[in-house]
Amino acid sequence: MIAMGELSIPKKNIFLDKQSGKDFDRPQYRRMVKKLKPNDLLYVKSIDRLGRNYEEILEQWRILTREKRIDIVVLDMPLLDTRRGKDLMGTFLSDIVLQVLSFVAENERSNIRERQAEGIAAAKDRGVRFGRPPKPLPENYSRAYQRWKAGTITGTTAAKECGMPLSTFRYKAEIYEKARQL
Repeated sequence: MIAMGELSIPKKNIFLDKQSGKDFDRPQYRRMVKKLKPNDLLYVKSIDRLGRNYEEILEQWRILTREKRIDIVVLDMPLLDTRRGKDLMGTFLSDIVLQVLSFVAENERSNIRERQAEGIAAAKDRGVRFGRPPKPLPENYSRAYQRWKAGTITGTTAAKECGMPLSTFRYKAEIYEKARQL
C-alpha cells in the first residue's frame, strides 16, 4: 500500500487480496482483471505479490499483456516493465527475467510450506497441542450414552440431552468406547 501511495495511485485503483498468492482465484485479482482495458498500466510491487505458481504467473502475464493488451511494471524489478523494450530483444529479456522470478516465487512458496511443516512437527515433538482444548463430557453423558446404546432413545435425543450436536455425540461415543476398552 505504501509503494502504491508513493506512486499517487488512487485507492479505488488499488486491488489488495489478503489471501495467499498460491493461485489466481482471488476476489480482488479477478475484479481487477475485469476492470482492465487496453493500454492500462498495472503496477505490481514484486512478482511474488502477483502470484506464487510458476506456470500460472506466466499464463496470467500472457493474458494481461497479450489478450488484455495492458502494460505491467514490477516495481522491485525494473527489467520487468513492458512499456520499454517492445522490440524482439526487449521482449526476450523480460520473458527470461519473468521466468526466473516466477520460478523463484514458486520455489519460495514450496520452502515456506516445508518450513511450516517442520515447525509443526517440532512443536508436536515438544508436546504442543494444536486446536481447541477438548471440552469435558457433560455429567449426564454416560447415562445418555448407555440408554442410546440400549436402544431406548435415539442418538438425536441423547445428543439433545447432552447439549451437543448429533455428530459430536457420535464422535465422543467412539472415543468413549475406545477408552472403556482400555
